[in-house]
Amino acid sequence: MWTFGRKLAVGFALSFALLVLIGALSYRGVEILTQNSYQVTRTHAAMGHITSLLSAMKDAETGQRGYMLTGDDTYLEPYRTALADVPRVLAELRPLIRDNPAQQTRLNQAAIMIDNLLNMHKDRIDLRKNSGEEAATRQVRMGEGKRRMDELRTVIAQMEDEEGDLLKLRAQEVEQAASGVRNAIVWGTVAGALLVLVAALTLSRALSGQVGLAVRHVQRSSAELQAAANQQAAGARETATSMTEIATTISELLATSRQIADSAQRVVVFAEQTASFARGGDGTLQAARETIAAMRRQIDLVVDHMLDLGRKSQQIGVVLDLVSELAEQTNILAINATIEATVAGDAGRRFSVVADEIRKLADRMTASTKEIRVQIDDMRGAVNTTVMATETGSKAVDAGARQFDEVAGTFGRIAGLVVTTTEAAREIELSTKQQATAVEQLNVALSNTAQASRETEASSGQTSQTATELAEMSRDLLRLVQAQPA
Repeated sequence: MWTFGRKLAVGFALSFALLVLIGALSYRGVEILTQNSYQVTRTHAAMGHITSLLSAMKDAETGQRGYMLTGDDTYLEPYRTALADVPRVLAELRPLIRDNPAQQTRLNQAAIMIDNLLNMHKDRIDLRKNSGEEAATRQVRMGEGKRRMDELRTVIAQMEDEEGDLLKLRAQEVEQAASGVRNAIVWGTVAGALLVLVAALTLSRALSGQVGLAVRHVQRSSAELQAAANQQAAGARETATSMTEIATTISELLATSRQIADSAQRVVVFAEQTASFARGGDGTLQAARETIAAMRRQIDLVVDHMLDLGRKSQQIGVVLDLVSELAEQTNILAINATIEATVAGDAGRRFSVVADEIRKLADRMTASTKEIRVQIDDMRGAVNTTVMATETGSKAVDAGARQFDEVAGTFGRIAGLVVTTTEAAREIELSTKQQATAVEQLNVALSNTAQASRETEASSGQTSQTATELAEMSRDLLRLVQAQPA
């Protein structure tokens, strides 16, 4: 079955295939253009090297003629430059024409001619140096150099003509490739537009016909659902009437609730006793709160004393540092005195004994200072531990105070609830005597409500059937736009 979803998929597939074809043709055309552009660039480079080669040979010929006429070495500068340029130009030209065997053959011929010409120029220059101007002039008048140069020009001209023909051919290929790309883009765009237009018209007609039929089915089902809704409305009106009777009965039931207070008298008494106990408990909690506050003040006082003790221990530590430094200096002085007494010999022996005693006293002072420092550090640790324990106790006292506050609030809420319970008990007592009559009337009203519910149930069954048909129509509509799995 050709569903709407399948038709849509086929339309998109054809459009995608056309786009891929256009892209492939365009890519191929661009690739051809790129290759031809590279070939054109290489042809221009080859023509430039051919021209440079002929120009270098002309410079060499001009240089050797000028030297033969004048004998001045400055005229040989173009000749020497040509000797350096010609091998380089030949080496660069060979890769540019490697794909043309005819040009390779001509280049080999030209290379041989160039080599012969350069050798001839060298021989003439040597002849001019060794035999003089007349011998060189006779050699020039023989015309051998002109003949060889004309042959080289002929070969060079053939190479230039060949490269010119290649340049024209490649220009035509570039134009053909560009024309192919343009045609692919233009005609591909036109074909794509026509394909999209045809697909849009086809899908629009299919969607209009199929969805229109489904919509008509939905409309008929909606009419049936409307009839069922009318029946449900009638049942709802009957239910509303019954509910009105129920509301009247409930009003009477609420009116009788005022008579319940007589039967709840004992509840009121118990509630008043509970309120009295709650007030007594509140006084006890207040006394406990004051005791906790006193404990909190004592703990704060202990913490302050401990902190003061810590500060004083730090001051003692500073004094011990001074004493330790003094003992070290005394020890150094005693050592220096011992050294001086040793230098003095027998005259300083007694002074050496005194210095040794001073040094021992300084050592004992240092040891005592270390012991005192250890004891002070232990005392600091004990003070810190005491402060931390005191802080923990302070937090526990604060937590206890908060708990006492919560208990006091709970007692207050209990007292309020007791008062509310007392009032509710009085109202309940007044209403109990009239509830029997109200219940009988409520039973009649509930019977009417049950009848209306049965009618509503019948209407709901018809509504359910109509809803089932609507669901089937919805599935048909879904199958029109989406292919179902086999």
